[in-house]
Amino acid sequence: MNDPRSHVFRDSHQDIETARHLPDTPQTRSAAYRLAFADNDFLCRDELRPVRLQLELLKAEMAMNEARIASTVVLFGGARIPAPDHSAEAKTPMLGTLSKYYDEARRFARMVTEQSLSQGGTENIICTGGGPGVMEAGNRGAAEAGGVSIGLNIVLPHEQAPNAYVTPNLSFNFHYFAIRKMHFLMRARAVAVFPGGFGTLDEMFESLTLIQTKRMRPIPFLLFGRSFWDSVINWQSLADAGTISQADLDLFQFVETAEEAMAALTQASTPT
Repeated sequence: MNDPRSHVFRDSHQDIETARHLPDTPQTRSAAYRLAFADNDFLCRDELRPVRLQLELLKAEMAMNEARIASTVVLFGGARIPAPDHSAEAKTPMLGTLSKYYDEARRFARMVTEQSLSQGGTENIICTGGGPGVMEAGNRGAAEAGGVSIGLNIVLPHEQAPNAYVTPNLSFNFHYFAIRKMHFLMRARAVAVFPGGFGTLDEMFESLTLIQTKRMRPIPFLLFGRSFWDSVINWQSLADAGTISQADLDLFQFVETAEEAMAALTQASTPT
């Protein structure tokens, strides 16, 4: 399908190469003469934002299709949560305590990936934000099981580099948060949310809102660490105030361990 020999028209790569060897004249040096699709200054103009949005959606979508990724299990969680062997270096005592969730994320991802591999390796692929902390733990667990995993990174001022455990050809980098969020959920069969900060809260509430408003079908939605979540969000107060319905509290469930999470996934996939 992508074989250049099957193209009727001249390949665009050939024209890019030809353009590099044109005579050096005022005309060829002009930005106006550059091929539009090979002109970074043009592609980065404000007017081209719709095109860039489409490109970010398409690039990861095409790569995942080529890798035969049929569905994913998404892990959200804090970038600052350290691995247990680095808990003493945590910025706060609480972060050191939360390091246990690095291990739970790692074990959960390993279990999910082992099960996926036993069933063909195209379903329930681990997908994270590709960074450190809980994200690293998820990709690490998948790698330890011998499977692939996805990392959806984003350009941030403090240079969030992809962690070393993301499968290289499934390691993506985004400019637009909105497109990144779409890729988190487009193939999601389950979401697991670990303790985290603003980014984790944002991803969690946007996903819950999509399910609540029926813009997305219900899927298993697992919150690791009830004590953490109950301490930062008064869920029942939202229902008592009427800002959400009581039934909305059933859109998610709390788990403490990887084993509990796997049991929840099994229960959700078992016909009733």
